[in-house]
Amino acid sequence: MTRSHLVTPVQDALTSFSQGSLTASALSHTAREQTDLLAALPPRYAEVLHGLLDRLESSALFSEESCSFSQKDLVDSLQMWVDKARALLEQA
Repeated sequence: MTRSHLVTPVQDALTSFSQGSLTASALSHTAREQTDLLAALPPRYAEVLHGLLDRLESSALFSEESCSFSQKDLVDSLQMWVDKARALLEQA
């Protein structure tokens, strides 16, 4: 049995954030508390995830125009992270 189910809470939170029903802070909190997921992945995955979440939280403090990075690009990057993490866990 694969451990790809460990990605589900992050995917669900990302989907809710994209639909506007979850704040960036709540998404970040949900993702950061997935210790089993992060433990199952190479350490680099945690570094990348935390960097993306830090930028997402920062972007939420500013309007889209005044922020140096696009929230949509960050969401796309988080989705890519989820997809790669799921694929890696499915291989295990």
